[in-house]
Amino acid sequence: MLGTAFLLLNGLLILLLLFTFRARKKNEPPLDLGFIPWLGHALEMRNDVTKFLARMKDKHGDIFTVRVAGLYITVLLDPHSFDDVLNDNTNSFDSTHIRGQLLKQIFNLQLPGNYPTSERKWMEPHFQGLNLDRLNTSMNIHLTSVMLKSFESCSPSEWREEGLFELCYSFLFRAGYLTLFERKDDVAAIYEEFRKFDNLLPKLARSSLKQEEKKMVATSQERLLELLSPKCLNGESEANSWQQSYVQFLQQQGIDVDMQKKAHLLQLWTTQCNAGPAAFWLLSFLLTHPEAMEAAKSEIRDLLSLQDTSLQRHHLNWLEGASTPVFDSILNETLRLTTSVSIRREVVQDKILRMANGKEYRLRRGDRVLLFPFLSPQMDPEIYEEPEMFKHDRFLNKDKMVKKEFFKDGKQLKDYILPWGAGKSICVGRKFAVTTIKQFVFLLLTHFDLELCNPDTKVPPFNRSRFGFGMLQPDGDLQVRFRLKRTQPEM
Repeated sequence: MLGTAFLLLNGLLILLLLFTFRARKKNEPPLDLGFIPWLGHALEMRNDVTKFLARMKDKHGDIFTVRVAGLYITVLLDPHSFDDVLNDNTNSFDSTHIRGQLLKQIFNLQLPGNYPTSERKWMEPHFQGLNLDRLNTSMNIHLTSVMLKSFESCSPSEWREEGLFELCYSFLFRAGYLTLFERKDDVAAIYEEFRKFDNLLPKLARSSLKQEEKKMVATSQERLLELLSPKCLNGESEANSWQQSYVQFLQQQGIDVDMQKKAHLLQLWTTQCNAGPAAFWLLSFLLTHPEAMEAAKSEIRDLLSLQDTSLQRHHLNWLEGASTPVFDSILNETLRLTTSVSIRREVVQDKILRMANGKEYRLRRGDRVLLFPFLSPQMDPEIYEEPEMFKHDRFLNKDKMVKKEFFKDGKQLKDYILPWGAGKSICVGRKFAVTTIKQFVFLLLTHFDLELCNPDTKVPPFNRSRFGFGMLQPDGDLQVRFRLKRTQPEM
């Protein structure tokens, strides 16, 4: 009996090895299978994708293929060669299937195959021209209102203490929600449930939730779907608003009511998950680097001397068209250090990938391609001196104008940071996001006193589970105290 079981187990192991074995063929990238059949490098990649890919880069160079849970993923880390993937015109790469799997895994959402193209076509006009101007103005009004409202229960001159991450996320989420979804009640409830859901989203995406966490995610999702249902939202939305237009778009796509709710949750996460963390990191660097804070305030003082910036009047025009090279450099440096985007494609037909150095590699149909800009270009020491350090003037030329020329291997880079993705799938709302962060930081610095509770506090480390999901989040927080300035505005 034991002998039969042993033979059966041995046979299954042999079959597993046969069906999961793969040899590198001529002109293919270096192949690293890992030691565990089928699983390959899945555990190491899940635990710390940045550390794993850095190790593979040291071992194999800028392109290699790894086995991860039965999939073969070719990782490309040469930014000069990204364009052949991002702007491929041979229809060799596709992201629809990968995106669909992720949406089903995280949001239990199933959308038509042509949905990404249709959604982008619908969305682009909302983040351009007069529509973008209206969104920026609305965001400024709501930011001002939310920030002032936080002092209703106490004296304006009274110091308040709070974690900076919670402060930034709360202010920007509430203002962003009011701007796009235009629902005035239940904002606090939605924010609370959203944070619970967002905290566990990486584990949900990787199918690594514990039993209790699964219940928590399910409860938060159910509550959010109830609060975000089109029926609830429609009651207070204005005609031709972003939210009302989105409901009409979903209906035109033939998407049923249940999926519409889930699509609204997707949009909530997509539009609100990055601005708060980005503002947190930027302010953290300013508060812990006095020379950077002084450079930012000096630039703001120059703007203030030319404009009327009463907080109550909601003026946005002092930022519109204003040249802010110092702030732009600080923001770029923040995004370089703290954005971790994973750009994934499926190889839908055999493809010859032409590298910038002239080498060619054959990619197999059915494999995946991964670009991980956090490692390169963003943390590449050949491109950025001391890449792990925050330098507020890294993106400034000697004439104090924004620096846009960076080099690797003696050649100028087309993309030297990729916080918004790139190519055909670059983020549609990036201009709105940048303006939002700028509005928030400028309002906070001009109308509030803000300081660290402990001057010796350091910027917290990354929550490493967030790598690959856009803006990184901190493992911990930075305690600050703040109050309204006695004279408005004042620097």
